[in-house]
Amino acid sequence: MTERRQGNHLVAVVGAGPAGLFAARKLASPDVHVIIFNRDIKPGGLAEYGIFPSKHKMKAGLRQQFNRILEIPEIEYYGNVVIGLNGDFTLNELRAFGFQAILVTVGAQGTKWLGLQGEDLLGVYHAKDIVYHYNKLPPFSERKFTIGKHVAVVGVGNVMLDIAHWLIREKKVDEVIAVARRGPAEVKFSKKELEYIAANMDLEDLDKEFERVAPIMQSVGQDVDEAKEFIISAIPKAAEPVSSTNFRFEFLASPSRILGGERGEVRGLEVENTVLIQDDGDIKAKRLGAKRVIPVDTVIFCIGDRVDETFGLPVRWNEFVKNPDPDFPVNGLSYEAYNPDSARPIDRVFVSGWAREASSGLVGVARKDGEFGAQAVAQYLQTQPKLKDIDDMLFNLRQRVEHLDKTVITKEDYRYLQQVESEEADRLGLEEFKFATQEEMLAAIKKVVAD
Repeated sequence: MTERRQGNHLVAVVGAGPAGLFAARKLASPDVHVIIFNRDIKPGGLAEYGIFPSKHKMKAGLRQQFNRILEIPEIEYYGNVVIGLNGDFTLNELRAFGFQAILVTVGAQGTKWLGLQGEDLLGVYHAKDIVYHYNKLPPFSERKFTIGKHVAVVGVGNVMLDIAHWLIREKKVDEVIAVARRGPAEVKFSKKELEYIAANMDLEDLDKEFERVAPIMQSVGQDVDEAKEFIISAIPKAAEPVSSTNFRFEFLASPSRILGGERGEVRGLEVENTVLIQDDGDIKAKRLGAKRVIPVDTVIFCIGDRVDETFGLPVRWNEFVKNPDPDFPVNGLSYEAYNPDSARPIDRVFVSGWAREASSGLVGVARKDGEFGAQAVAQYLQTQPKLKDIDDMLFNLRQRVEHLDKTVITKEDYRYLQQVESEEADRLGLEEFKFATQEEMLAAIKKVVAD
């Protein structure tokens, strides 16, 4: 780990997704030295492991941007380092190293469940685990998923469409059913994402579904024709089908339990019928009591994520708690971690990206929030004295990092890994190649260094 000219302030950025990387770029300067700690070997977060694998051009463009950020001299990168109560370093230890500010951008690393009976059955999964699996993030890349022929995907956002894309075009299952508590006017996916699977939509069933839910939509002032037009507008530019999978929607259906067979496998998804109501200007789904069973052998929840409660920050409503009266607001938003029990901001700790608030998952949204978080940190640094012993602080930190019982990845190591994977893609005639295990990645880096 090389020595370099240091600044007068020292900042830790925890997490190397878009929010963390763009925040680091905004903070780094001759006056501010930034160290990025990342749980994974590779930087990129969901830009690396959340975008559908076939979107090569998008992912390549983002990697180029991230590589340019890592080339900034005032930024150091430590990959394969976990920050948290059960990690390699805790937040208290980072403070003890002398970091004047810690910007947490770890995203929503946990998974959100509904707490239904049957969630432990064979064939019940969370979308995030599957997305990580097909994007080859260790250890999810090595996990086995038992996918049946009839799959219920719970939720109607872009993540649901990514999972449907994988089920229809890669797994080629017989049937995919998108289950939604509310109606067609509340879908959260984009037309562009729907185009990947639109050719597999059951249009006859879609007509029947709209006929069934139309009176309920109209009762709350929703435009039935507009909602239907949005869905079918994806058909003209639909991708050519590669399977005979039937894709359909089940609207106004709230999952109540998962039914299992004698061997602990999924046999059906029980849903409770709902109706739409107006509540203080918002449209909400109200349960009606009547239940029915959708026969499926796999259930995948695409219902969002939650922050990691073992990270070391207070959590409320699946998010880290923010200071309700921030000292360093940006555009009226709080980026300061907060302890509600003591009613005080947490010393030197800021949050941005999904760590601050769950978002749509778009890279642009994460980038913007990361940069806003960096602005909050920059305001705070203006109130702090310049460090006189930053070289000693960094020496002690590097010594601790080097003596961890694991291989820590620097940005030089990451360049080596990219080089090997690029050469392997060329050798195999692929647009992209990824090692699927940590052991393979570390071995590839070690070989390049040895040569």
